[in-house]
Amino acid sequence: MHAAAPVPGPWLDALPQAVLLHEHGRVTHLNAAAVRLWGVPLERACGRPLMEVVRRHTLEALAERGGELELEASGRALKCMAVPGALIVDDVTDLRRREAELREAAAILSHEFRTPVAAIKGVLEALEYEMPMEMQRSFVRQGLAEAERLVRLVDDLAVGFRPTRARTQPLAESVARAERLLGADLAASSVRLTREGDALVRADPDKLLQVLLNLVENAARYGPRPGTVRVEARERGQWVEVAVLDDGPPIQDTEDLFRAHTRGKGATGNGSGMGLYIVRSIVQGWGGQAWAERRGSANAFAFTVPTA
Repeated sequence: MHAAAPVPGPWLDALPQAVLLHEHGRVTHLNAAAVRLWGVPLERACGRPLMEVVRRHTLEALAERGGELELEASGRALKCMAVPGALIVDDVTDLRRREAELREAAAILSHEFRTPVAAIKGVLEALEYEMPMEMQRSFVRQGLAEAERLVRLVDDLAVGFRPTRARTQPLAESVARAERLLGADLAASSVRLTREGDALVRADPDKLLQVLLNLVENAARYGPRPGTVRVEARERGQWVEVAVLDDGPPIQDTEDLFRAHTRGKGATGNGSGMGLYIVRSIVQGWGGQAWAERRGSANAFAFTVPTA
């Protein structure tokens, strides 16, 4: 038999947790949060069997035996604890959502850091060998530029991965930078990068580069080899539409590819499934859109960026 339930007081209604008091298997009191959670007015709940109020066998059993558990109900994550005479339910939905966001942020960081870290590693490996002084200086400059980019990525942790240093720049500048960084990978895959059209855009240079790197690398990886990856740009009012195209076979369910941890059917090799998700997140951060479609015989992964 449970101990007698504590005498209800006004302080119970001030608690954010839902508190149900019971005795001999029947409800004796609900606080305000419990009334909202179960949708049963206090006057109707008092005296009724536990099961009629909580409507879950797991909660009824928990109240009888004591202990803790976590469950989902109506899209909410509930942490439940039972002590003699009381069932306490805490809505931890927001907490679990923040934890999921942190895990997602870690996956995004892992993906975003990969390119500059690989570039710095390549520079250091190259500097092990003797080379002309001017070439050595060029490698050092490239390594320093990528190190600075890593510093800016770390700084961005405090602002939710949103662009914070927008400036006006030629789109061709970012395309050329992406080509330099991916040069060895493109050559190894027998893929050539071309561009058509140019415009002045206003965006964070590192974020714009990350978008282009992800899209070009994706096209080179899944398009035909040997083949050509094309970057096309055209102005549309206050926006510039940029498209990265490859002549690969048609892709099904392109919208799903922009979801986190999702890879296309038949994708091989290592991959986090975060590349296109990052693209859309960055583009939406500056108010643009990102999508994929079939254009003639090519797959086009496109996005919009503000004009200058």
